Amino acid sequence: MSALSLVLLLLGASVLAVVLFRRFNLPPVLGYLAVGSVIGPHALNLMHDVHQAEYLAEFGVVFLMFSIGLEFSLPKLYAMKRIVFGLGLLQVVVSMALIAGLIMLFDVSWQFAIALGGVFAMSSTAVLTKLLAERMQLDSAHGREILGVLLFQDLAVVPLLVIIPSLTQPPEKLAMLLGIALLKAVVVLAVILVFGQRLMRKWFHFVARAKSSEVFVLNVLLITLSLATVTELAGLSLALGAFVAGMLISETEYRLQVEEDIKPFRDVLMGLFFVTIGVKLDLHILVGLWWQVLLALAGLLLVKALVVGLLSWRLGATPGNAIRSALWLCAGGEFGFVLLGEIVRLPREIQQVALTVLVLSMLLAPFIVHYSERIVVRFVASEWLMRSMQLTQIAARTMGTEKHALLCGFGRSGQYLARFLGQEGVNYIALDLDPDRVREAAAGGESVVFGDAGRRETLIAAGLMRASVVIITMADTQLAEKILHHVHELRPELPVVVRTFDERDMGRLTRAGAAEVVPEALEASLMLASHALVLLGIPLNRVLKRVRQTRSQRYSLLRGFYRGLSDRDRDDDDERMPRLHSVLLTPRAIAIGKTLDALDLEELGCEVSAIRRRGIRAVEPLPETRLEEGDVVVVLGEPESVTVAEQRLLQG
Repeated sequence: MSALSLVLLLLGASVLAVVLFRRFNLPPVLGYLAVGSVIGPHALNLMHDVHQAEYLAEFGVVFLMFSIGLEFSLPKLYAMKRIVFGLGLLQVVVSMALIAGLIMLFDVSWQFAIALGGVFAMSSTAVLTKLLAERMQLDSAHGREILGVLLFQDLAVVPLLVIIPSLTQPPEKLAMLLGIALLKAVVVLAVILVFGQRLMRKWFHFVARAKSSEVFVLNVLLITLSLATVTELAGLSLALGAFVAGMLISETEYRLQVEEDIKPFRDVLMGLFFVTIGVKLDLHILVGLWWQVLLALAGLLLVKALVVGLLSWRLGATPGNAIRSALWLCAGGEFGFVLLGEIVRLPREIQQVALTVLVLSMLLAPFIVHYSERIVVRFVASEWLMRSMQLTQIAARTMGTEKHALLCGFGRSGQYLARFLGQEGVNYIALDLDPDRVREAAAGGESVVFGDAGRRETLIAAGLMRASVVIITMADTQLAEKILHHVHELRPELPVVVRTFDERDMGRLTRAGAAEVVPEALEASLMLASHALVLLGIPLNRVLKRVRQTRSQRYSLLRGFYRGLSDRDRDDDDERMPRLHSVLLTPRAIAIGKTLDALDLEELGCEVSAIRRRGIRAVEPLPETRLEEGDVVVVLGEPESVTVAEQRLLQG
């Protein structure tokens, strides 16, 4: 098979697999592994030259470690030092020791046992950080513990890349080779760090003066591969040099640009790396080793969960948070595959079991996380008490508040909104899950409390039953749907305004019960366009009119205005603009019992903007909506059309 045919095969299979796995909300890593196992020599055998693909895949590991180096930050390490070098260090060391001890019970040499202990001690940074972000738990107590442990694991990969290849050497040479490897690592890293820090910034300044994105990307590739080559020539791994390259660049002002430029290379090559790992999976061998796989999988999950849970609890975490951290971190991770590739002469059966256990544990990780809260509440009685105390505190803060705005989220958007509400004298209560933000804002006099807006009981404690409006300031569609569901159950008549990134989720959120959905992309583009048009010499009144027309087409609640006495001195153009008019269906109204389709108000040049029935507002009601006595029909149209429409509704 030619190189081009191999690349086309890998790209086509990877695209299909990743799309399929993402549809089921599973990590893309598993899709790449599945591709490798299917097209490899142990299944369809479509990849005849595995070594050619493995050579390319090595660069995937290089760029992965380069990215880890880019994220290396001494201030970040210092800020989380207790978790990183406390819980993180203990988790890796204790997990490695216990797992190695258990593996040695099955007549595996201590060298392989320690190496496999390092493989299984890792957790998935990519999967867990994504899950934390989706659940908005990055700033929670267990979220910080998880991030701290993951950060140390990322750092621990560096010495393990030096130690593991040496462990596979003969016992009589092991001590000497391990000492030489560590000495080489110290010398090479010291030279690179001492001289590299002085040269890196100057070199990047020189390259940046060319003002060429192509040259900048080429320079990043040059730096990364050059330092990787230096460490390889010194008898160390390519990945170690790439990590150092990333660490050096992270100290410059070009870090963010480099991170964006390198991301496509990293993701594609990392995918190729996981494909080559999947190629090694031999299902024929695994059929005979199924009980060993299940035993190893159960042992991995149990040992890591016990280690993390007990260490977290002993270091001061609550029992509930200790169990959360244990459940989140018990599975394996992508660095396990990287370290497993460094173990030479590993018996084939052991390699197959280790590979399969890593794959299955990563497959189970999202499901374990999904059920973690139920497990915590089931086994930790104090969680109920803590939640009750939290709800009591929220209720006590909001007890005297009525007809207020309930803000779900107090980030930047929530804080801007709170300032507007405060200027208009509107009371508000904000819910947020960032303890530091809540503490700082509450100390500054803001009406913000710590609580999860996605929980029914938290909304009730925050005064949902007394609120006038709910505003979801977080651009999280899944969370917004959850809040809308609770609000609809408890107070279906209460209007809810939702923020979203763009217009793709507007229909979805509207169907969920949102009174209005505000897409950030639309508002940003309107502001950009208005400023640009004014600078281009377009009269301001025309620009404002265009913005108003666009908004009226997108926001149903902003289409038309109710007219009053103060509007009679407006100009003729404004007099002819569409207006909103409310029509109350009295007991004798002819429209009672008829559908909107049968009334055919569009024939008159009008449309029904909304119907209020027993205090419940239905925006853009359906044509088959049947009118009832007491309904308030909001009609939108020009003055003459509105008058005729009112007559048709009341008198026929």
